[in-house]
Amino acid sequence: MKIFLIGFMGSGKTYWGPQLSAKVGLPFFDLDSVIIEKEKKAIADIFADNGEEYFRYLEKEVLEEIVEENKEFIISCGGGTPCYFNNIQFMKKKGTVIWLNTQIDILVNRLLKDKINRPVIKDVADEALKPFILKKILSRKLYYEQADIIVNEESLSVDTFAEIIVNA
Repeated sequence: MKIFLIGFMGSGKTYWGPQLSAKVGLPFFDLDSVIIEKEKKAIADIFADNGEEYFRYLEKEVLEEIVEENKEFIISCGGGTPCYFNNIQFMKKKGTVIWLNTQIDILVNRLLKDKINRPVIKDVADEALKPFILKKILSRKLYYEQADIIVNEESLSVDTFAEIIVNA
């Protein structure tokens, strides 16, 4: 079983992934963490030093490596992962894609606390964060909606999420 967790930054992919991994006994990968380990630098530094285009290509390569080298897993993808290089089609072909759909106000509250570590929003003023997120989600929704399963993240528990995965 290959499970891809997608959703906007702050939607809970990295929070839920390890919990689900422990519950259903599948290895867990955080795509950003694997990229950081491979590049030996933070995502923000990769963006700053090499630009977003380089990062997106690297993200695609690492995603494909994880998929090809592992029989089963749960992977939390970056918020933009499904939106580039036909990654959403690749993920759907290789496994089950689950979109963690999270309410905008919850995303804003979570991301306000973690802006410094998020290169896409680190320079967005606090008062401009909500409109920025809304605009970004609208541009990504077409990709997110292609997920095999859509769940409302704020109503999940580990058991209900595990049940969703087992039934997938």
